[in-house]
Amino acid sequence: MPDNPQKEQPRRRQARGERRIAQLLEAAASVFCTTGYTAASTNAIAREAGVSPGTLYQFFPNKEAIAIELGDRLMHEMREAYGEALAPVDPATPLEEAVGAAVDRFIAFNCDHPVFFALMHGPDIPGRIAEEHDALHATLVSRIEALLFSLLPDAPPADVTRTAHVCLGVYKAGLELVLAHQGAERDAYTREIKNVLIRYLEPLVGDRLGAPEDTGDTTTRTA
Repeated sequence: MPDNPQKEQPRRRQARGERRIAQLLEAAASVFCTTGYTAASTNAIAREAGVSPGTLYQFFPNKEAIAIELGDRLMHEMREAYGEALAPVDPATPLEEAVGAAVDRFIAFNCDHPVFFALMHGPDIPGRIAEEHDALHATLVSRIEALLFSLLPDAPPADVTRTAHVCLGVYKAGLELVLAHQGAERDAYTREIKNVLIRYLEPLVGDRLGAPEDTGDTTTRTA
């Protein structure tokens, strides 16, 4: 039996509304990346989206509301990205591979969504975004701590926390350089971030990563 046409109408309107919101958020991301949040205007966002300012105001009262909605969606995606990137590591995984996989995933997210960096590190971002970014930062540090505890089970908690903050700080500092370059230079800066993190963690982790499982075989593993 077909659906009630009266119920279909609201669903179609809702779908059109979602498409329009997605269109406006995409336009806002482009404008925020180009001009920064402070200099951006709703008129510029509407122009980028190819709609009238009146159409924009049907969905968002101001640019702050647009930035908050965009930030909420990006941070949801970011949480999924770092959840996968900081999953438990198999002890047989070489340190270079573990660090490289995590860095690659984070770099890919930020390169695919450059507005994330523009919003989260701008001088005049809305308060709610700043608060959510701080919460995201704290959660990210906690996930790095959990990963480090699996590699450094005997380390004092304060040392692990400090190491987690240093790892995140190194990555965030390097990310700005990565996003400022394209092509081969971007790849080169990404490799530098990995090298710094690997050389920092290697003396701490020792041979915990990349070591073969103990099967009773006394054969020495060579590099």
